[in-house]
Amino acid sequence: MNDLIEEFLGYLSVERGLSNNTLSSYKRDLSNFFGYLKKRRIVSIDKVTRQTITSFMLSEKDRGLSANSISREVACLKSFFKFLVRENKIKDNITSVIESPKLWKKLPFALDLSEVEKLLKAPNIREPMGVRDRAMLELMYATGMRVSELINLKMDDLNIGVGFVKCLGKGQKERVVPFGSKAKEWIVRYLDKSRASFLKKKVSNFLFLTRLGKSMSRQMFWKIIKKYTREARIKKEITPHSLRHSFATHILERGADLRVVQEMLGHSDISTTQIYTHINKDRLKSIHHKFHPRP
Repeated sequence: MNDLIEEFLGYLSVERGLSNNTLSSYKRDLSNFFGYLKKRRIVSIDKVTRQTITSFMLSEKDRGLSANSISREVACLKSFFKFLVRENKIKDNITSVIESPKLWKKLPFALDLSEVEKLLKAPNIREPMGVRDRAMLELMYATGMRVSELINLKMDDLNIGVGFVKCLGKGQKERVVPFGSKAKEWIVRYLDKSRASFLKKKVSNFLFLTRLGKSMSRQMFWKIIKKYTREARIKKEITPHSLRHSFATHILERGADLRVVQEMLGHSDISTTQIYTHINKDRLKSIHHKFHPRP
């Protein structure tokens, strides 16, 4: 079966012109699959069934592989078996009806309202960096923007008077998202009290700056979130994306239209936004189970 891998990689290289990095990924995925076949004592490719591939996918999930990684492996196997049929190595393409594990995506994690409140109030607002951090957290929760969008905001992207911010999302897609009075209050305070002290007579168009007057990195914002999670004594594992997830969950719980939330989050596909409706259903079930006299 190793000869089949080499034939397949040769085909990908010569006829499809794939890069060396892509070829290495395909080789790694196929070697992983063939290793699984060896453990199952399947020594011939024509002995592989749909159930074999499904079992392989489940074993990958059990060993902690992400849905994205498994989807990549499935795409590799689909291409491989299509090649085998084309070359008359096997009769049927058993992968033709196998779908990528979209349903295995982890549901996004959201904080409850009290936890959000604790996190937002954790920064020491008597210090310039604390005011900056409070403004960042408030704006992220108010808009649901991604971390990369937050740290790359420019001064020109902000319309404080109207209460809108312009975000440049995935695929360089631009969208405008509103924010409320609380976020506005802390942004104004940051601009009035903190930002100039970071610049130290330098010039920068980035909205949120480090103490050295430079733009902030994703890693730095991650550390900020971790710090305030500890200080707020929140036991849950919070990531920078948690406020985005919390924004979507809380606004949908209060009756926001799914299409509107899709637009604010910058999702190209509404099915991505619909994940948050599953969270609401799970939460309703847990509340019903907890408080109903006959759960």
